[in-house]
Amino acid sequence: MEEKSVFDEFDNNFNTKRRRNLLPIWIKVFIWLFFAFGFIGILILAFGFFMGKFNLSLYGLETDKAYSLMGFFLTALFILKGIVSYGLWFEQDWGIKIAKIDAIIGLVVCGISMFVLPFFTKNFYYDLKLLF
Repeated sequence: MEEKSVFDEFDNNFNTKRRRNLLPIWIKVFIWLFFAFGFIGILILAFGFFMGKFNLSLYGLETDKAYSLMGFFLTALFILKGIVSYGLWFEQDWGIKIAKIDAIIGLVVCGISMFVLPFFTKNFYYDLKLLF
């Protein structure tokens, strides 16, 4: 015969909230948006050869060719965002870790596109001459 513990009441009435319910609405909207971006990224990899010109742009980087070095990089970023949104929506422990990695990658790529790439475009030097 099993005795009833005084702690059984706490075990049975333990109210857990799902992580999904704790997310603000704006994050839920962006999770679904990035689900779509991840799906589109997979479609770009699958059918990019047949599309010809396809404008991709993210973090200030842009290309019109799906099968180029920049196209693969941007498509990989789209797919990474889809993976992050999957991990956050389905409350995976790795989702938060991958989201942090995605945020760091986003900051680095944004910083490079704002502070490094302008020095390597031909319009930058022309605009600099107009200032002086």
